[in-house]
Amino acid sequence: MLPDQINDSDPDSSRMRLIAGGDFSAMRDLVERWQKPLINFFYRSVNSVHTAEDLAQATFVKIFKNAGTYEAKAKFPTWLFCVARSVLISNFRKESVRPVAFAAPEDLANIGTSGEDGRVAELEQAFSEAVKTLPEKQRSAILLLCQQGLSYEEIADAMEASIPNVKTWIFRARQALKEKLSVFLEK
Repeated sequence: MLPDQINDSDPDSSRMRLIAGGDFSAMRDLVERWQKPLINFFYRSVNSVHTAEDLAQATFVKIFKNAGTYEAKAKFPTWLFCVARSVLISNFRKESVRPVAFAAPEDLANIGTSGEDGRVAELEQAFSEAVKTLPEKQRSAILLLCQQGLSYEEIADAMEASIPNVKTWIFRARQALKEKLSVFLEK
């Protein structure tokens, strides 16, 4: 696809042109559309809703400040999560926090264990903890694939990596998650 074709068919790219022109309502629309996916992306890495919200806000500020330089060379979500990943890495460096930090079980919120809802909540908590133990590149790649639905090519663009590297990271992430969650697979 040519950049102009992406611009015309992608409402988010159109919003970026409006934002570059100073249209605050277009920025509000963009925030409303992408706030939840960004917070979810960040939460899986930082295990704090407050920090995830702050990182999402920092991403939107960065997008707003750089709207005039935006070029629709790829799909908007690819570019968005490239910016988000950059913000996340900067945060880890700034805070000197390793992205693979592991929460102590006693620090985790109590989850209900009644019936099927309890099983789903237990699996979700175990998955969340397992994802946090993955190396940063594997974690980002698997979250962009599973949580955000990006293609391998889009993930490669967002992570500024080759498609074979992305495939390797996703394969290794799946293997590690399968091993860590094997107790749930046996039930």
